[in-house]
Amino acid sequence: IQIGNPVSFPRAVRALEAMDGVVEQASEDELAEAAARADRTGMYTCPHTAVALAVLEKLVARGVIQSHHRTVVVSTASGLKFTEFKVRYHERAIAGVSSRSANQPIDLPNDLGAVADVIRAM
Repeated sequence: IQIGNPVSFPRAVRALEAMDGVVEQASEDELAEAAARADRTGMYTCPHTAVALAVLEKLVARGVIQSHHRTVVVSTASGLKFTEFKVRYHERAIAGVSSRSANQPIDLPNDLGAVADVIRAM
């Protein structure tokens, strides 16, 4: 997450060097798509966790992390705190984000029959 002057920067660099780590970045599109893919598994991720997931995918694709490696991604927050981001993704309303996994919202009246009809038609 882009932060102008993080207070823990020196500590993060020391940890990165001690663990022979790597640094990677994710675009807004990459993080939004990673969040949407994770959400389909029931995770309902926050954008911060989605950055880690997007970067994990990139590092696996480049072979930096191999299939036999064990990797842990720590989820730092609930997606519930970012509902507007989630809705905007599915409405295809985030500039620069392709929303390839969008699940377009359907507006329905407050009527059980109307909801049931739409579900049956899907």
